[in-house]
This record gives sequence, structure tokens and C-alpha cells, in this order.
Amino acid sequence: MNDRETVIFTHLRNGFDRGISRPLSWRAYQLDSMARMVRDNAERITRAVHADMGKPPAETVLMEIDMLMHEIRFVKPRMRMWAARHHKAAPILMQPARTWTHARPQGVVLVISPWNYPLLLSLQPMVDAIAAGNCVCLKPSELAPQTSRLLAELVPRYLDPRAVAVVEGDAGTATRLLSQSFDHVFYTGSGRVGKIVMHAAAEHLTPVTLELGGKSPVFVDGSTNVRVAARRIAWGRFINAGQTCVAPDYVLATPDVADELTKEIGRAIRMFFGADPRASSSYARIINVRQFDRLVGLLPRAEGSGTPGKPKPQEGCGRIAFGGSHDRDDLYVEPTVLTEVDPDSAVMREEIFGPILPVLTIPDAVRAARFINSRPHPLSTYVFSRNPRTRALFEDSVATGALGFGLPLGHLASSRLPFSGMKDSGLGTYHGKAGFLEFSHVTSVTSKPGVPDTLRIAYPPYTDPKRRLFRLL
Repeated sequence: MNDRETVIFTHLRNGFDRGISRPLSWRAYQLDSMARMVRDNAERITRAVHADMGKPPAETVLMEIDMLMHEIRFVKPRMRMWAARHHKAAPILMQPARTWTHARPQGVVLVISPWNYPLLLSLQPMVDAIAAGNCVCLKPSELAPQTSRLLAELVPRYLDPRAVAVVEGDAGTATRLLSQSFDHVFYTGSGRVGKIVMHAAAEHLTPVTLELGGKSPVFVDGSTNVRVAARRIAWGRFINAGQTCVAPDYVLATPDVADELTKEIGRAIRMFFGADPRASSSYARIINVRQFDRLVGLLPRAEGSGTPGKPKPQEGCGRIAFGGSHDRDDLYVEPTVLTEVDPDSAVMREEIFGPILPVLTIPDAVRAARFINSRPHPLSTYVFSRNPRTRALFEDSVATGALGFGLPLGHLASSRLPFSGMKDSGLGTYHGKAGFLEFSHVTSVTSKPGVPDTLRIAYPPYTDPKRRLFRLL
């Protein structure tokens, strides 16, 4: 008997083969239906996300619902233009002839989404895939069960079940899905699992888009407004309790600004979350005990809840300049700033993915760029400097998925900007037109009339007059 995953894949394959997802009118209707689904159920969505990870409802609206709706509004009116023929000039030797490109859907797409933004990172890739004319299978994260269950309920009610399906389950479900011959696999999550996804897709030579993580650095020098920089860094780091793939992961600050910046980040935390962030309705929680234990193990000391079995602190993780308290029962880790951190310590070797921010001192921008380039490519890099040469240095020489001057997370807000990693931090691109093309196959088309047969000048035998003509052309 076929398993559930095979049945669903076969159902979607039949839907694509019947041409259900190809008409532009169908695509537009599905995007309208998705927008209606989110509007009709916004309160249920915010409740589900809050139940999964304690995320403040306003944060879900700002960072998930609003960004998803923006993607739909941007993509829908433009997809007809992106899908149309784009004529190109034909070479002289081919004349008379016409050439053009045509974007056609790839087929049946698998989207495997993470838990940290369980609505946005499930549906935003689907917007691009549906706009490109594909059928889509969504596998939400089992670590956000309330949101996963809600998506499994709502998607079949609002979107066409002949072409769109939701499959809930654990890692075994994902493995069985990956054994199917999908036409494209889109995965957001850790680099470790990304390698597994890529290996499984290789069995079918299936193209993949991997949006991974990495340690996104921040560079700050004395030419910037330190107070503004501190607030923006604190906002980007501690939103969603630091569980954001493009959040600032560590700060490289020049000696003239490092101490002041550290103090200002602490003041910004107080301004955002009050004297006790645990009591703030604007501060989220860690997703589960496993992640909590991992984060506490990165702290230079293990104070706080006094819970037996807490992980031992790692060597070289520095000194806590701000925060550091935590409560395992509440999955609470206070926004924490570290100083005097060893660059080779555990907190600097792995992506933190939580509310801990190391601040390291570095002599200058050149050393900072070298430091970043000596490590795996980050998903994003942020620079707070008004020095034009410093900005040019980072833009020209730092290998990174995205670059932000004076603002973290800013590139997420625009569907005109492609979102992508680079090697360790990802493979492939999406958002807006880049996402449409990622889920399309752009076919090159040539058309030449039979009469006159001008191509006869290229037929053998290659006589001297023909060779002279080739050189001339």
C-alpha cells in the first residue's frame, strides 16, 4: 500500500499534469484566497503562534502577516508580465529569425518550513511558487504544532486542494516526502538539515532552494550615532527572542565605541522590555527545552533558575555585561549582552539563534572584514558607519548573503530585493520576481522560417568563400 506522502504527491502530480495550476487567472485567484485566509483568521493565527513560542501578537502581525500580505500585493499584479514572452535579438547568422524566453512552471514543489516564523516562512515561498504556476506541497514544522495544525485546517478550505496540500508530521514525514520526485524543494532551516535535504534531492536531480542561517555580524565604528545604532541592533537581535535567521549574531566594535555601545544596548533593552523582560508582553520565549538548554550552555555562567541538570557553561564565553537570567520552566532567557568573548569559544563557533549578543572589540574595519571573511559566509552583514570608505570596503570585499547599512533586517521588508544566502548560509533566491524565477524554468525559444533557407551558408562543405564569410560575420 502506498504511504500518505506518496498518495499526496501523486495527487498533486496529477493536478499539475491536468494543467490546473497553469492559467494566470487560477494563480491570481489562489493568491487572493490566501490573502483572504490570512485576513479572516488573523486573530487565530496570532493566538496559534503565541501558543507555540510565546510570540507577542503585535510581532506576528508586523513580522509575519504584514510581510506576507506585502508579498502577495507585490507579486500578483506583476506575475503576468514575468510569465510573458520576452523577445531577444537574434544573431545575424540566424536571420531571418525570432528568439524569446518564456517562464514556465517547474511542476510540483515541496516547501519545508521552520518553526521560528511558522506562518511567513510557510506561505511566503508558496506565494512565489503559486505565482509561477506550480502545484505545492507544504510541510510545516512540527515544533510549532498549533500553527501547523491551523495551516492544515485552513489551506484546504481557502486554496485549491487539487493543487495545494499540507502534510503535517515529524522528520520521518519530511524524509518520506523527500523520497518523492518533486520538481523543486524549498527548505528553510539549519545548515545541518539543509545538507540532508540537498543529499535527498540529489537522488532525483531535483533543484533546491536552501535558506539557512549563520552568524550574521555587525560592525560599528565611532562615526555612527551610537545610541541609534544600539537601539536598532537590540531590536534586530531580540525580536522573537533572537530566533531570527538574519538577526545580528555578534558585534564587532572599534575600541573608541565598544564600551559606550554595550551600555547603550543595555539601555535599549530596558526601554523595549522594561526592568523585567520576563513580565513584558512584548518579549517572546524560547521554542523548547532543547533549545533553552543549548542557549544556557553558551552563557559564561549558569545562574538563574537553579534547575537540576542545567548544562555547564562553556569556556571562553566572556563576561555578562547585561542580562543573563533564565528560567527553564518558562523557557525564558533574558536579553543578554556578553563582552570579553574569546573568538574561538562555542558562542562564536555556532549560530546563537537566541537572545544572546556577544560584543567583541576589533581595531578597525579592515580587520573586521578579514574576521568575517575568515568564517563561514553569513546570511547577512550589518554596518553602522558613516565613513564612505568603510561602506565601500564591506560592499566590495565581504562575502555575505545581504548587506545592511545602518539597519538590520531591512532587506526582508522589500519584495523588490532578492533574499538569499551564500554557500554556508544558503543556495538560491526568492521574494518578488526572484522568487517567481526561482520556481520557474525559463525556456529559450528560437523560430526561423523555412524560406528563405539562409542557413545554407553554414552547411558543409566549408569552401574558401564560406570560411571568408564566417570570419566576416
